[in-house]
Amino acid sequence: MTSTGSSASGDVGVGLISVGWMGKLHSRAYRALPTVYPELRLRPRLVHAADTAADRVTYARDVLGYAKGSADYRAVLADPDVDVVSICAPNVLHREIGLAAAAAGKHFWIEKPVGRDARETGEVAAAARKAGIVTSIGYNYRHAPAVEHVRELVAQGALGRITNVRAAFFTGYASEPKGALSWRFKRDLAGSGALGDLLSHVVDLVSYLIGPITEVSALTSTVYAERPILPMGSGTHFAVIEDGELGPVENDDYAATLARFAPTAQGPGAVGTLEASRTIVGPQCGLGFELYGTDGSAVWNFEQMNELRICLGRGGPHQGYTTVLGNPHLGDYASFQPGPGIAMGYDDLKVIEAKKFLVAVTGGERRNSTVEDAHAVAEVIAAAGASATSGTWQAVPAVPGATFGREPAPAQGPTDG
Repeated sequence: MTSTGSSASGDVGVGLISVGWMGKLHSRAYRALPTVYPELRLRPRLVHAADTAADRVTYARDVLGYAKGSADYRAVLADPDVDVVSICAPNVLHREIGLAAAAAGKHFWIEKPVGRDARETGEVAAAARKAGIVTSIGYNYRHAPAVEHVRELVAQGALGRITNVRAAFFTGYASEPKGALSWRFKRDLAGSGALGDLLSHVVDLVSYLIGPITEVSALTSTVYAERPILPMGSGTHFAVIEDGELGPVENDDYAATLARFAPTAQGPGAVGTLEASRTIVGPQCGLGFELYGTDGSAVWNFEQMNELRICLGRGGPHQGYTTVLGNPHLGDYASFQPGPGIAMGYDDLKVIEAKKFLVAVTGGERRNSTVEDAHAVAEVIAAAGASATSGTWQAVPAVPGATFGREPAPAQGPTDG
């Protein structure tokens, strides 16, 4: 803990590093906690924000409500009133800032990937363990109420032994050939492309549902070899530039992986296919899975986040899928909506993520994703990258402390109001 020791009472001083889209989203999530989860008595205070762009620092103070703003992230880490830090900077800075946050003894919530590769992620994980701090990672899709419910069904054996899975993250944010050559397309700034940016979400999601991946065989491809150059910090990866100077794309647009999962108490581990594309035309945020077991199956896609297709049992007159709408029996749904069929959204998943993080920081149950989870995902991505280069199956090193095998907590259930 920092010198204030305030988080023991639920009063938590928040620091923010990088005030882009995700930094704004983290800030809104912190501010929503007292109203969405009043029973937790968590009171985040927006204390100190840092960004290299002066207008973003002004925005953090005047619009988001941070008490202080700085151009240097080190000022946030040195602030004694800051208990936790949200790290929302570009990938290239994650290792540096993560190590600095650990050295400063600040609990941190960091966007994925924690490092540009498994080595960098492992270094941050080791530093966090040594410092004894709580970490949380931006794998927000695992917090969808439907996903949490499927995880419970798997753990209870309702689907039987999981035999195979199909999962993908198909998005078109780079489907436009004139889409800007942002930092996401540069290997030294982002690491891998769709493999690390998108397939990492797929790996986290299926590992959270089923368990750790032990072996992979992969391939990658780059659809557009060049893109118009975008100055750093002047836009987003959604920007389109007409007739701009072209620069090379240095990483992959598409990745596909065959995966073997660790065996379970029920028998041999599942097998499956995992895919990711950032240039596909059609899907916009098409992260989803099809999970098949000996006694049932489950299908979910983020573009229909509030719908879950479930089949339980192999026979009877009502074979096939039932569509289940979001309702207060699933995950954290009841904290957001009073009855079934009322849609939740992406931002709500970040509120759940913030809740899990601060509950763990203040000494409560640890249901948050951790830097060990991020390291485990990074090892899968590294093995997939090595396989795509060599054309051979690659074993995935186990990461001690990863929470993928942890039993899910009981469902929250409906509440009054």
